[in-house]
Amino acid sequence: MTKIETINNPFVMNHPTSWCPGCGNFSILESINETLNDLGLTPQEVLMVSGIGQAAKLPHYIHAHGLNSLHGRALPVVMGAHAANHNLRIILTSGDGDTYGEGGNHFIHGIRRNMDIVHIVHDNQIYGLTKGQGSPTTAFGQKTRLQVDGMRPDPLNPVALAISMDCSFVARSFSGDPEHLKSMIKAAMAHKGYALIDVLQPCISFNEVNTFKWYKERVYKLDPSFDATDRVKAFEKALEFGDEGIPMGILYKNEKATFIERIAHIDEPLVYKKRTPDDVQKLLEQFD
Repeated sequence: MTKIETINNPFVMNHPTSWCPGCGNFSILESINETLNDLGLTPQEVLMVSGIGQAAKLPHYIHAHGLNSLHGRALPVVMGAHAANHNLRIILTSGDGDTYGEGGNHFIHGIRRNMDIVHIVHDNQIYGLTKGQGSPTTAFGQKTRLQVDGMRPDPLNPVALAISMDCSFVARSFSGDPEHLKSMIKAAMAHKGYALIDVLQPCISFNEVNTFKWYKERVYKLDPSFDATDRVKAFEKALEFGDEGIPMGILYKNEKATFIERIAHIDEPLVYKKRTPDDVQKLLEQFD
């Protein structure tokens, strides 16, 4: 068990974790903690939601409201929580398998709904919790503990998929560059709508290809002049991955109405709406 040291930050918990020493999850956790503190938020204002996997353990290690859901089903839970109380700042943390594999259908429809949430995907291109099977983002031909002769399906490009669906905010970062990651989280928190951050991270135990060294030799930051509102240019950048380089930054941004804004009768969080016994009785009478 690896222990997280306490610092003067209300979100930090002095709690042992089950992550391997050197795991990129530590950097992601620290970046979230520091960003929330920098924004002046309190633990009572934040809800952390996850599915299943190593990434999904993160809400256990942060002092805020937390909810651990089912494998691949975190987005529907987040949508329900946001619909009930859209005053909460909601962050969903999940892995590449959890999000793009088991949760791929919810990922697509989550983009369509444009809920005002931040979705941080820990993309290590492997299933870490179940000991090293290939995930939806594992490269074609890459050997794993299960796919000993190499992956046969082509890998999913999640940021290209998101841009093709006109996702309102698409960014990519790297766990080995926490300052860049924090800047992406801050930008996502400031955005109104569904904000996807695909965070590339090594799995030091089960992915022997996509190591820290491998990423550091390939990732680069987008030029400040890059126009993230140009969908065609964004898609071109999203297709860059591998030896030719991997761009980091806000790839695409499109300001549009959120799901809550499109529903005229939701003027305040549902949790604050008053209900009397008579109101409930009238509803029940409809089923008589």
